[in-house]
Amino acid sequence: MTKLADAQLMRSIVQRIATGPELSKDISREEAYGGMRQILDGVADPVQAAIFLIALRMKRETDEESRGVLDALLETTETATAGVDEVLNLADPYDGFLRMLPSNPFLPVVLASFGVATVSHGVERMGPKYGVTHRQVLREAGVAVDDNPARAAERLADPEVGFAYCDQARFAPRLHALTELRTRIVKRPLLTTLEVILPPVRGRKGTHLMTGYVHKPYPRIYAFLARHAGFDSALIMRGLEGGVIPSLQKAGRAFHYHDGGDEAHTDIDPVDLQIHSATRSAPLPEDIAATLAAENTPAEQRDTRSLARAACVAGLEALEGKPGPIREGLVFGAAAALWHLKRYPTPAKAAAAVRAGLDSGNIRRRLP
Repeated sequence: MTKLADAQLMRSIVQRIATGPELSKDISREEAYGGMRQILDGVADPVQAAIFLIALRMKRETDEESRGVLDALLETTETATAGVDEVLNLADPYDGFLRMLPSNPFLPVVLASFGVATVSHGVERMGPKYGVTHRQVLREAGVAVDDNPARAAERLADPEVGFAYCDQARFAPRLHALTELRTRIVKRPLLTTLEVILPPVRGRKGTHLMTGYVHKPYPRIYAFLARHAGFDSALIMRGLEGGVIPSLQKAGRAFHYHDGGDEAHTDIDPVDLQIHSATRSAPLPEDIAATLAAENTPAEQRDTRSLARAACVAGLEALEGKPGPIREGLVFGAAAALWHLKRYPTPAKAAAAVRAGLDSGNIRRRLP
């Protein structure tokens, strides 16, 4: 398209989607693709780009609009194929965690020890929460956090490693270049939903997704988009802070599909996994909680380094078998994934195997 045609398309889109809650009109999948592609290519006016993203969210995106934007993101995403039959892509919310010590960043390490090649992905920091992320915690643990998809694929194929982290800056640099724009938008745009669907690494025969949600409408949306992105199966957990690990004190609802079929749901009770926890998750250390609560700085300037270090220490101890909520979180998350991937017939049997693996201390050896 010419610059004039580009400008005319975006102007037409903005005129229709940004006219209020009653008069806004939907656009086609092709138009959504065209508008998003202009933004990714850097040819859209920044003001119109911001309106495009926030107006879609405010009027509520249609499935076709979401598919169109996802088409543009997939087209500009670098994806490698690992030398293994199956790969699990694990994606927690990119804006991280603030209300607990997350065990989530170490879940790929646990799954790798059971033969599940797992890649997690994310960013250094992202709004609106600006919490601690997989990248921050794994860097503290000495894990490579700047691999491109090809190098991540090599790590997945190495039987002594079997897991990797791939940053959005390396596999979707055009999307990552919109971080500042998203900061200025403040609210979560459609990109927040779609970025967890992008696969940095695929398997030779099968590619699977594990992600989390909070609000009830999202399992259907995630499943719909995951099928469109080519995931053979998806496990969508109702987890704490939108992550993949549920509360340790009540049943977690898991939505799932296999072979591209329709999604179903299963409630996984922690009691059935022999999890009897006094807390929903690993609480923040008092000094860190006090610091975060007392901060008057803007959210985007929040310092989460102490939280990342604490999560790293607690995670490494859990991998060595230390009991507590971090360990139980890893048991819960890994059991759900291993059951979904049909490695074990029930979550309970998977949980018993994970607990034995953690107690052996062998899982810790996969880390530097």
